[in-house]
Amino acid sequence: MDFDKSILSFLKPDLVNDILSKSSIKAIPKGTEILREQQYVKVLPIVVDGLVKVCSGFGEKELLLYYIEPSQSCVMSFYAALKNTPSRVYAQTEEDSKIILIPVKYLPNWLKEYPEFNELFYNQFNLRYSELLDTISHLLLDKMDKRLYDHLLRKTKVSKNKSIKISHGQLANELGTVREVISRVIKKLETEGKVEQKSGKISIIC
Repeated sequence: MDFDKSILSFLKPDLVNDILSKSSIKAIPKGTEILREQQYVKVLPIVVDGLVKVCSGFGEKELLLYYIEPSQSCVMSFYAALKNTPSRVYAQTEEDSKIILIPVKYLPNWLKEYPEFNELFYNQFNLRYSELLDTISHLLLDKMDKRLYDHLLRKTKVSKNKSIKISHGQLANELGTVREVISRVIKKLETEGKVEQKSGKISIIC
């Protein structure tokens, strides 16, 4: 599969060549689960193109933790791989995606041989920690209409599209609530002129 090495320009050429020689690059359709909860991590993803969402389950509810965008990886998978513990999250492609799948058996040596490889995951940890604090703040302080509107804004930003095709049930899963609440709040946002629903898509108006 053709690959533009510039997506890994933040890494030294020797490491990039090592990664590409030992890893696979796969085109993965939208909606494909690439990691299950309680699964042992065998490969570590770096997104080349597309978008992956990482979620966690809490009983019958789910909560979106973060997105993996191009040039990013999954810090939760990285930690589980290094510790050889089952994953506490699951990951699914949000769009058709191209992903580098790195066999985790190479991680210990690369972390010693290439210090900048550590930096990739330190930076990811800082990013995800900040996002987690934002999520906690939303859960504790914001009403559902603000949480949902901000969530839709975030989804349109990462997908680079003002309209997204998504069900009320999926939004409920990502925000840890129920479909009926999402449907009621979207109606409120429509009345306020902030969003529009049409042909199974939700669009941000203002």
